[in-house]
Amino acid sequence: MESAEKVLIIIPTYNERENLPLLVREVLATVPADVLVVDDNSPDGTGEVADRLASSEPRVHVLHRRKKEGLGKAYAAGFTWGLERGCDLLFEMDCDFSHQPKYLPDFLEKIKDADVVLGSRNVPGGGVENWSFLRKLVSKGGSIYARTILGLEIKDLTGGFKCFRRRVLETIDYDRLIIGGYGFQIEMTYRAVKLGFKVVETPIIFPDRMKGASKMTRKIFLEALVNIWKLRFAKVEPKALPPPG
Repeated sequence: MESAEKVLIIIPTYNERENLPLLVREVLATVPADVLVVDDNSPDGTGEVADRLASSEPRVHVLHRRKKEGLGKAYAAGFTWGLERGCDLLFEMDCDFSHQPKYLPDFLEKIKDADVVLGSRNVPGGGVENWSFLRKLVSKGGSIYARTILGLEIKDLTGGFKCFRRRVLETIDYDRLIIGGYGFQIEMTYRAVKLGFKVVETPIIFPDRMKGASKMTRKIFLEALVNIWKLRFAKVEPKALPPPG
């Protein structure tokens, strides 16, 4: 990472008031970056917690959305916010501590020679903690399924701990993706590869969330697996440039 590069950690939230202050504190203590909390009008008051954090720390920012519309749209809103403010490296990061801040320096090191860095549970040195056998089977099976259909070598296609260079997000038309929910992660990686960007994986240990409830449901997972076929036959083109003038 060049010293002048501006780093933004995007953290989407919905009912994460317990985890958010702890995570933000640890992120800011680990890397020189700003944090953008994208809150989907959490009924538990997460948005208000985020506002208090931002009022006392200039590196914390908050984007309030009117309702819960899915992970993909939350990240898309965060990407747009960051690009408009000149950010060079933009991270996706969950608020539940399954994405551990201690790995952020590894991402910043690897992005020096890449366009996208993906935190991977399925490469040597990576893994999960406190998962049942069934959950491990479903996760790895889903990734192998998607990888096979899409013809990719990425080992952890469903992973959501990522760092993008701004040129990737300026090229992918992320407002018009085919797959919503957690399938958004698969599609972003697929499109980055198909558009010629260099995607590398870095090992992470992925523990179960510390507090609160998981947002993943069987319906979301199955919809993503079905919609991968739509993605397989979709035309992947760069975002159209605006007309001159």
